[in-house]
Amino acid sequence: MIYLQTILIVLGLLAIWLLVRTAAHRFAARHPEFGELRDETKGCGCGNHKCGEDECKREKH
Repeated sequence: MIYLQTILIVLGLLAIWLLVRTAAHRFAARHPEFGELRDETKGCGCGNHKCGEDECKREKH
């Protein structure tokens, strides 16, 4: 029974995360004065270097 509860909790958290993401995208589309929503797959996080940098900006500090 504990396994079923755990699976339901994980699926519930996933559903909540998707709802929050959708709400954030809708809010950003309705309010362009706040700027565009940052995409989770872009940016300069350590490891992906999609910002055009050869080194991570965090390592330079």
